Amino acid sequence: MAVGSVQVYYGEGRGKSPAALGRAIRAASEGKTVFIIQFLKGKADDEMHFLRRLEPEIKFFRFEKSEEYYNELTAEEQHEEGKNIKNGINFARKVLATGECDMLILDEVLGIVDHGLIALEELIGLIRARLDDMDLILTGWVLPDKLRSHIDEIYHLMPES
Repeated sequence: MAVGSVQVYYGEGRGKSPAALGRAIRAASEGKTVFIIQFLKGKADDEMHFLRRLEPEIKFFRFEKSEEYYNELTAEEQHEEGKNIKNGINFARKVLATGECDMLILDEVLGIVDHGLIALEELIGLIRARLDDMDLILTGWVLPDKLRSHIDEIYHLMPES
């Protein structure tokens, strides 16, 4: 039986999402099913139009309704998007528990912890809910120390100088 892993791409540098996407493309080329749930990025991203062309091999999900990035929203809009983000987390929980895919990427999930939209303990619970043969990839800017013991592979991307 294959053994999956938990990987994190984090840091202030660029390239976290593309690195995770590279892993997704590799997995899909091996006949594996891949789900990507993106957080905090808004819906106006032109990148999303391109990524949709990778379906059905790689399935993309965004639960947020706003066109703008989360950081660009008013406090009231952020509150509303917080509800949508929680729907995305609930979907991730279901996918992890049922094993609907071979690889799940939670893009910018560390950011929703930073923003206080979910507690770190809830993210740890998601990691623990993962089936043993599933790969789970997390991305974001900050990797909390308390999370490190739950991760198999950590990649720290640094900003260009």
